[in-house]
Amino acid sequence: MTNDFYCDEVLSGKTEIQKVLETDNVLAYHHTRPFYPVHLVAIPKKHIPSLLTLEEGDDELLLELMGVIKKVAHMVTDESGACKVITNIGDYQDSKHLHWHIVSGKALR
Repeated sequence: MTNDFYCDEVLSGKTEIQKVLETDNVLAYHHTRPFYPVHLVAIPKKHIPSLLTLEEGDDELLLELMGVIKKVAHMVTDESGACKVITNIGDYQDSKHLHWHIVSGKALR
């Protein structure tokens, strides 16, 4: 098994998720083990290891991903008053698949 929860579990259908928004190339859903009272994740359906490995050919996908993140952030902000949009890189990134967290509230752990 690789260190890519999103390809191995989410996109393969092995792990059940609660979808929030989906396009042809992007998926946003409720985190399976939330660290915040509101904790959503947005991922590209294409495997991209991290923000640092994006290539020029990924520009359209990145724009689509940012559009989904923007819509989800609007939804969270409308419901909760505020949100953070976070991506991790390097050792902070547990799963080696580009993903963004859209969170609100104080950390639960």
